[in-house]
Amino acid sequence: MPRFFADTALCCGATVSLPDNVVRHLHVLRCRAGGEIVLFNGDGCEYSAVLARLDKRAAAAEILAQRPSENESPLAVTLVQAVSAGERMDFTLQKSVELGVCEIIPVVSTRSVVRLEGERAHRRVARWQDIVVSACEQSGRCMIPKVRPLLSYQEALAHLPDAGAKLLMSLNGRQSLRDIPPPQSVVLMAGPEGGWTAQEEAAAFAAGFAGFALGRRVLRTETAALAALAAMQTLWGDF
Repeated sequence: MPRFFADTALCCGATVSLPDNVVRHLHVLRCRAGGEIVLFNGDGCEYSAVLARLDKRAAAAEILAQRPSENESPLAVTLVQAVSAGERMDFTLQKSVELGVCEIIPVVSTRSVVRLEGERAHRRVARWQDIVVSACEQSGRCMIPKVRPLLSYQEALAHLPDAGAKLLMSLNGRQSLRDIPPPQSVVLMAGPEGGWTAQEEAAAFAAGFAGFALGRRVLRTETAALAALAAMQTLWGDF
């Protein structure tokens, strides 16, 4: 059944106008008035609905039923991801949402190839948030991970949420995830194309992070965080 995000209040019995991007998607999917869809707005529930009207540029849906989401992982992971180039960052954010991440903090590190400032940074963060919403539509999630404003590495270290474990992916890591007592929440830091510098690793350790490695192979930046998230969900989450 087609599933869409609607940034509006949703409740049973209400008829709501659907946003333009949803209207376009409905036409692409060849939906018709009277067809059933699912809506969500980030409140943790999803809403069964029927298309009450579908015109060329407008649509409305009547909410039929509400049910709480059962798709969120019991493991709360905040991903601190060094910004990568091209479509790598988009891919990492999309797949991390599918793997259950609950918050994303993009950072500019010493070896980050991409440098974003001012309005360009704001536009990129907005684009990343759109990618996150689309990933929620696809994966069945009803809670929408927040993409935080772009920060420098030092700013990120100073404004991290509390967590049961703070973990830094490092080629010099001497422990595996199996060595770590099971936490309920994690802050995971994943580096850029060239990895963290020695100074960045030292700053993270001083801030309470522990380093770990995923095997003996060097993973690309768009692979590293996703492999770690999958492993964490297997060990401590809902895989």
